[in-house]
Amino acid sequence: MRARVSIGDQSLDLFDEQGVRIRRYRVSTATHGAGELAGSQRTPRGHHIVRARVGAGQPRNAVFRARRPTGEIWTREAALAEPTRDWILSRILWLSGTEVGFNRLGNVDTMRRYIYIHGTPDTEPMGVPGSHGCIRMRNVDVIELFELLPAFSVVDIEE
Repeated sequence: MRARVSIGDQSLDLFDEQGVRIRRYRVSTATHGAGELAGSQRTPRGHHIVRARVGAGQPRNAVFRARRPTGEIWTREAALAEPTRDWILSRILWLSGTEVGFNRLGNVDTMRRYIYIHGTPDTEPMGVPGSHGCIRMRNVDVIELFELLPAFSVVDIEE
């Protein structure tokens, strides 16, 4: 399996081993656009792999902090109580860049920037930029993708 994120289309395509697209998901990438620098709050481009998969077996809308389930389940009431919280829900696919000097090592390292594909509240819009650099998905979609995309799968991110 292989995935391709289009920042321009705000979509994630999943391809099988023969290169046939088998799924298309609407996503939300960074509000500030594309970029690799640490602290930029931009979505990194280029060739990546899924370095870690977090959240197997967790319920839909499970809340994560520092890649650990908190035991909370996201609700609208929780969102109202913490309106500025960047909710990471359901599953995490932690990305690692593979291009030294572009998205790997130094001040451009995707993994050290904690860039994930992750679930977000279903109240958040998809198809428009809105994240702090990560690739946000609907919870049902990220759970499905998590089951289909094994560790070390390729994820290409392009404008």
